[in-house]
Amino acid sequence: MPRAPFTPDPAWRRCHANQAGFTLIELMIAVVVLAILTTIAYPTYNEFIMRSRITEATSGMNDFRTRMEQYFQDNRTYANAGACGLADPAFVPGESSFQILCSAASATGYQLDANGNAAKGMSLFRYRMLVSPAGVVRSSTITQPGWSASANCWTVRKNGKCS
Repeated sequence: MPRAPFTPDPAWRRCHANQAGFTLIELMIAVVVLAILTTIAYPTYNEFIMRSRITEATSGMNDFRTRMEQYFQDNRTYANAGACGLADPAFVPGESSFQILCSAASATGYQLDANGNAAKGMSLFRYRMLVSPAGVVRSSTITQPGWSASANCWTVRKNGKCS
């Protein structure tokens, strides 16, 4: 016996007639809202990351200074055969945001420089500490667009705020 062709139940048709997905306008509005949120959040996030990397430089320089003061207490000089009494802190190009270098060591002072690592997007940031009998002088040189620098302190924020 031949089968009758399939005919959907009219109740089924009524039940599913009102179901529709998202309209194109609704999807476009969601995309626009997401784009606006992204343009606001992304620069703030980048600034936050830069500030955390700057902290790596300033704390690394302060740690090295503490170690150099301990060296001075033991040896009554900051220098060792014309160089700094201690080896420079380890620098790993793929991991470290700054390379800290000690130079111009003498019996009474030395200079520390923290140079930003280009691989971490910090090549436009440089920090310096001069230690002498007259005291400690901190300075920063920042050529990153939108950032301010100071010759009298370490700039740690985009608006020029110092630490």
